[in-house]
Amino acid sequence: MPADDLYRFDQEYRSRGPAILAGVDEAGRGCWAGPLVAAAVILKTGPVLAGLNDSKQLTALQRERLFGLIIEQSEAYAVSVISPAVVDEVNVLQATFIGMRNALAGLSVRPSLALIDGNRGIPAYAGPQKTVIRGDALSASIAAASILAKVTRDRIMHEEHPKYPVYSFDQNKGYGTASHRDALNRYGPCDIHRRSYAPVKECLLSGSRPAVPA
Repeated sequence: MPADDLYRFDQEYRSRGPAILAGVDEAGRGCWAGPLVAAAVILKTGPVLAGLNDSKQLTALQRERLFGLIIEQSEAYAVSVISPAVVDEVNVLQATFIGMRNALAGLSVRPSLALIDGNRGIPAYAGPQKTVIRGDALSASIAAASILAKVTRDRIMHEEHPKYPVYSFDQNKGYGTASHRDALNRYGPCDIHRRSYAPVKECLLSGSRPAVPA
């Protein structure tokens, strides 16, 4: 959807009363390794950020360009990083809620309404909220949050890659690609794999493997 339409979507909500909108989204729920990252963004009403879109519809270079522009054009933003250990401990849905609550709590401006990507509201969040299915493709605020979350997470996985090069985290970002599965089957999980996820759990149950190369 064109960026102008994303901004118009948000403006419709502002016209109903809640003047300060925070978009909220996450990245990494389906990954086998690495953290879950949530972001909240309160965008200025203008100018329109050309090229703003759902992070999944953008290239890595486009997301990186927009990352800095979103920060410049936001009234407030916050990012929350939830470790693989917490994802394993509480499950990925609860980890998502924790990340989203943390991101909203980290905003320096209190939003009148939080627009949440998806169909599940955030439990125990005290402020007004509205779920928006496919919100990252409809709302400028949610699209901005999706980009901050995605770029932050990708950067983390790039930093992790030299520690665990056999998994190619710089390429797959922890998602379950064929090469990632092959490395997991050969070496077993590393420290940042999510042990509650079925492919990782199966590897743990299937026996010993050579140590992951440093």
